[in-house]
Amino acid sequence: MPPAPPLDPPTDPLLDEALAALDGGDPERGLELARRGAALARKAGQPGLRADFLWVEGAALDDLFECAEALGVLDEALALEPDHLDARLERGRALFELCRFEEARAEAEEVLARAPDEPWAHQQLGLLAERRGDDREASRRFKRARALDPAAFPAAEVMTRADFAALVEAALTAIPEAVRGHLANVPVIVEDVPSEADLTASDPPLSPGSLGMFRGAPFGQKGSGDAWSQLPSSIVLFQRNLERAATSREVLEEEIHVTLVHEIGHYLGLDEEELAERGLE
Repeated sequence: MPPAPPLDPPTDPLLDEALAALDGGDPERGLELARRGAALARKAGQPGLRADFLWVEGAALDDLFECAEALGVLDEALALEPDHLDARLERGRALFELCRFEEARAEAEEVLARAPDEPWAHQQLGLLAERRGDDREASRRFKRARALDPAAFPAAEVMTRADFAALVEAALTAIPEAVRGHLANVPVIVEDVPSEADLTASDPPLSPGSLGMFRGAPFGQKGSGDAWSQLPSSIVLFQRNLERAATSREVLEEEIHVTLVHEIGHYLGLDEEELAERGLE
C-alpha cells in the first residue's frame, strides 16, 4: 500500500522538501532529508518536529521496502508524539508489509477511532478483510475509501475469473516462442491474493500487494532448501492486486503482460537487479 498523505500538512520547509521527494518518487532523497531534519530538530529541542521527521523517515523506509527498520523509526516517533496519526497510519503500513496483519488492523482501527474519515485507514482495513475472505467487509471499506478520496482510490477494473484468465492467456501467447518453449511444464495460475505461505516463504516477507510470483526452482537448477523450490515450478498472478493496479482494461492488460514477463524472468534465473537492467522490474 502506498504512503498516505499527511493528515495535518507540515509547515517546516525541510519537512516540505522531504515530503516532496517522496511524492516525486525519490525515497532515497526523502530519507536523507528526513534524517537531517530529525537530527536538527533533536539538537534544537523540538520533539514534535522531530516526530514529524521520523514519520517521513519511516515512510521513506517503507517505500524502500525496509519495513522492519521503518517500524523502529515510527515507534520512536510515537514515543515522542503518541497522538501522531500520520506516524500511526504509516506504522500500520509497515506492519501490513511485514505480514503482521492483526497488528496492522489494530493500528488502522486506532486511526479511525480518532479520525473516522481517514480514507487510507479504511483502505487498509479493506485489504485486511479481503485477506480474511470477508468480501462484504472489504467491499464496504474500499467503497468508503473511494468516496473519501476518489483520486487516491479509483474504481478497480474488476473481472470474472474466466475473463481475467483470457487476458492472461492472451499475454502468454504474446510472449516470443523462444521463451514460451521453456514454459511447457510451467503452469500459469491465477489466484486472488498471495497466501500467508506465499508471503512468509522468504525473509523479509513478500509484499501482500505483490502482483505475481514464481514458485519453484529456476530453469535448469535443482531445488534448494527454499520452501517453494521443492514444489513443481509455476507462475502465479494475483488477480485482485492486479485489478487494483489498473483503472481500465487496457492498463490491466499491460500490468498482466509486465508481471508475467517479470515472473518468467525469475523462472529463467534472473534476479531483481538483472530484471531491472532489462526494464522488467
